[in-house]
Amino acid sequence: MMAEHGDPCSEEEATFCMNGGTCYKLPAMDTLSCVCRHTYTGSRCEELPLTQTQGEHNPGVIAAIVLVAILIAVAVGVFIYYIIKRRFKDRRDGQPESNSQNQYWKVKPRA
Repeated sequence: MMAEHGDPCSEEEATFCMNGGTCYKLPAMDTLSCVCRHTYTGSRCEELPLTQTQGEHNPGVIAAIVLVAILIAVAVGVFIYYIIKRRFKDRRDGQPESNSQNQYWKVKPRA
């Protein structure tokens, strides 16, 4: 309620309004009223509306979450790649190659 047409409140009554609101006394109604600062509302400037309603999200937060998820997926992919690569290498190293130089069971007789 706009009360700027009322009389200013006394020092004792000035604490009626919260959050920096300006107190006015309405003589016709014998009541106190407040003019609230920019974002506050309510009869005594006691309410602060939320800046974001449910369902609204900050685009920066969403972008950061997506980026972190992508980085985690890439890290997991690289980890799995190296695990698989190492397993195949271990299997390959455990089997003798067909190259005759690497065949340890062929022993040359001593001269």
